[in-house]
Formats: sequence, structure tokens, C-alpha cells
Amino acid sequence: MKCRGVRGATTVEGNTREHILAATKELLQEMVIANGVEEDDIACIIFTTTPDLNAEFPAVAARELGFSQTAFLCEHEMNVPDSLSMCLRILLLFNTEKHAHELVHVYLKGAQGLRAPKTEEKGEM
Repeated sequence: MKCRGVRGATTVEGNTREHILAATKELLQEMVIANGVEEDDIACIIFTTTPDLNAEFPAVAARELGFSQTAFLCEHEMNVPDSLSMCLRILLLFNTEKHAHELVHVYLKGAQGLRAPKTEEKGEM
């Protein structure tokens, strides 16, 4: 098994506890389902938000989903001019037999434009 990282991002409707938790749950669940991740295989989950999202820690949503033994870290993204605002990102590191090209990175709502679609050629983006 190798430890691999799967990424995800979404936009959040507002800087409220409820919006941050709902967006985090939606994104994390999509990432777990798309990649067949089991909690016991997770090394850690890193959550980042743009500086305009600070009403709640995204990790609270993961705890509410039942991830009780997982290590979390919450951080803010760099404040790059003209970058996507109200954005929540997740980096989920987990042990898997999958190859890197088999991983499914999940981009929802306004964050869909952050990742170029994969081409048919293995390894090209």
C-alpha cells in the first residue's frame, strides 16, 4: 500500500458555521465515496479555507460525520489577489492500493474551474 493524496474543493455560500459545515460535509463525503476510502486507511485530512471563511473549523464537520480517529489540520489559504473567494479545500491522505491516475479529485460548485479535466493520455492534464 502507498499513502496517496486526493484533493477536493468547493465554494461556500456564506461565512457562517452552518454553511461551512454543510459544504465540508458535502465535499468530504463525495471524496470518500469517489475513492472508496475507509476511515481506518486515512492518514490525515488537511482542510484549508480562503481568509474570508472563518466562522467555524471545517474539521468539526468531519467529526460530525463520524471520523473520530482521524488527525485533522485546519489552515487558511494564501491571500492571492484575484483568486477564488469563499473557497474550501481538502487534502485527504490515505493508504491505498490504487495508482495515482486512479484517484478521483472532486471539485464542486464555483471550484469546478480550479482543475483542468484529465485527458485520455495517462498522466497528462
